[in-house]
Amino acid sequence: MEMRDTPRRAGRRLGVRVTAGAATLALASLAACSGGSGGSGGSHGAVVMWHGYTDVEAKAIAQLGQEWNAAHPDQKVNVTFGGSNDDALKKTLASFVSGKAPGIAYEFGSSINTLAARNQTQDLTSLVKSSPSFQWDDFFPAARQATTTPDGKIYGVPALVDNLALVYNKKLFDAAGLSYPTANWTWDDFRAAARKLTDASQHRFGWAYVNDGTEDTVWRYIAMLWQAGGDLLTPDNKKAAFDSPAGLQAMQLLHDMSVTDHSVYLDTGDGQYQNLFNSGKIGMLWTGPWDLSGINKDIPYGAQVLPAKVNHATIAGPDNYMLFNKGDRKTAWAFLQWLDSAQTHLKFAVATGDLPLRESETKLPGYKDFLKRYPANEVFVDNLSKNATKSRPNIPEYPKISQALGAAVQSVLLGKAQPQAALDQARQQVDQILAGA
Repeated sequence: MEMRDTPRRAGRRLGVRVTAGAATLALASLAACSGGSGGSGGSHGAVVMWHGYTDVEAKAIAQLGQEWNAAHPDQKVNVTFGGSNDDALKKTLASFVSGKAPGIAYEFGSSINTLAARNQTQDLTSLVKSSPSFQWDDFFPAARQATTTPDGKIYGVPALVDNLALVYNKKLFDAAGLSYPTANWTWDDFRAAARKLTDASQHRFGWAYVNDGTEDTVWRYIAMLWQAGGDLLTPDNKKAAFDSPAGLQAMQLLHDMSVTDHSVYLDTGDGQYQNLFNSGKIGMLWTGPWDLSGINKDIPYGAQVLPAKVNHATIAGPDNYMLFNKGDRKTAWAFLQWLDSAQTHLKFAVATGDLPLRESETKLPGYKDFLKRYPANEVFVDNLSKNATKSRPNIPEYPKISQALGAAVQSVLLGKAQPQAALDQARQQVDQILAGA
C-alpha cells in the first residue's frame, strides 16, 4: 500500500494534477530515451534519475542536471520526469519487474520499508558513514530519520523536508481585535483565538482541519500528541502509546474545538481550506511551506510555531532520493552527494522555496536571498532544528496504524465518538496490528 506522507497532494509536489497531455508527453519521452537527455544533457548510458517535480521545481532540478553533466561529461545523469510523485512507489516496483528501473528515484519517506525489502534497493549505510565530506550529521534530524530503518540502516538521502507551522490571516485577527500569535502561545490561547475568529453568520471558522481519515488527518494529531508530551508507540514499537493522558488531552482539544466551539472547518480532503483561507473564511491553518505560494497576494498573513501544551513540537514530512542497482552506481552516488551538498541544495531552495536540508545551508551567504524571497519560511526552518525532533516510525505496519488512528480522529471531530472511547478502540486495533493479528 502506498501512503501519502503529507498534505501536499493538492500542492506543487506530491499530488500534482498532471494534465493528460503533459502525462502522455512525459511518458513518451521516458519510453523513447531510457538513456537519453531528459532535458538535462544526458547521453546513452547515463544514470537515469526519476522525479515527480513540476513547475518551478522541475525547471530547477533540470537545470542542476545540466550543470552536473556539463562538469562531468564521463558521469552523466539523465534527470527526467517519471510521473507524479503520488505514483512513485507503484512505478518503481513495476520497473523492478520489467527490468527498466532507474538508477535513482524520488520516493515518499513512507515508502522506505517497502523498498528496503527489495534486492534492487541499495543499502547506503556504509557509503554515508564512510564519506566524511558528505557530513551526514549536518542534515536536519527529521531528514535523517526518514531515510533510516529501525535497525539503523540508511536506504536513501534527503530530497525534501518540511513541517507544520501556524499560518494566520492578519486582517481577520485585526478585525477581531486579537493580538497575533506569538512563540509563547498555548493551546488555551489557540482555542480562544479560534473561537473569537469564528462567526457562524458569516460562515467563518477560526481553524481548518483535514478530516478525511487519511494521513492528512493523522499527522496533525500526532503533532498535538507530542506537544502534550506523549508518543505514538512504545520505544520498541511493539505497543500503542497514544492512549495516554497526553493522547486524551490532544483528542479532547479536537473534540472541544470542533463539537463544542464549532470553530473548526472540517476539510474533506479536497483542499478547499486554502480557497476559504483566501476568501477570508478561515483565520488559521496548520500547514507547511507548500501552501504559501497559493495564498493570494492581497491576504496579509504571518507564520508562527505551533501552540504548546508542554512544548511546541511539530511534525515533518520528509522524502528521499533512493538508489537502485541499475547503471553506474559510482556515478549515481557521486551525483547524489553533489545534489545534496549545501551549496547545490541551497541553489535549489532559492529557486523553489523548498526548505534547506542541512544546518550549514543557513550559514551560507545565499541563505539571506532565500529568506528575502520566502520570509515566512524562516519559521519552518527554525522548526527543523528546534521543534521537529521526533518522527513517525519507519515500520511496515505504519500505514495500517495510520488508518486506525485516522478513523478515531475523524470520528471525534465529527462528534460521533467521545475522545476516550475513540482512543481505546484505536489502541486495541493498533496493538493487534503490531502483534501481527
